[in-house]
Amino acid sequence: MFDDAIKPTEKDILYFLEKPASIAWIDLKSFLNINYDFVPETTFYGKKYGWTVRYRRSGKTLCSLFPEKGSFTILLVFGKNEIQKFEELKSEFSQEIVQLYENTKKLHDGKWLWIRVHKSEDLEDVKVLITIKKKPKKKD
Repeated sequence: MFDDAIKPTEKDILYFLEKPASIAWIDLKSFLNINYDFVPETTFYGKKYGWTVRYRRSGKTLCSLFPEKGSFTILLVFGKNEIQKFEELKSEFSQEIVQLYENTKKLHDGKWLWIRVHKSEDLEDVKVLITIKKKPKKKD
């Protein structure tokens, strides 16, 4: 996952993740595909982070997924509006997410939340955070 010359396939990523992280990866990607019109793109993020699957449209990134051995990390960048929404809903999140949020330094462009996911149960808060970032598309 760290060789910029070898772009991984979805099958490669799932094998690398191992279960139960691979099941969580499929779960999250399914959530993103059902609720958002972002086309995932696999790009090399650098030697430190390796390959990432980024959900981006019109120059705006919804989130980025970084495969790791036995887990993956999702990056969500919260701007001023998202920070305000999170603050309003903070009591509804797990203590782990609140602690991660509070320990994340606010930068000029907001807070960069790096959330490690090991299994599908870890995704409950992540899915809500994504909906704070962008409302899901309307269902037909």
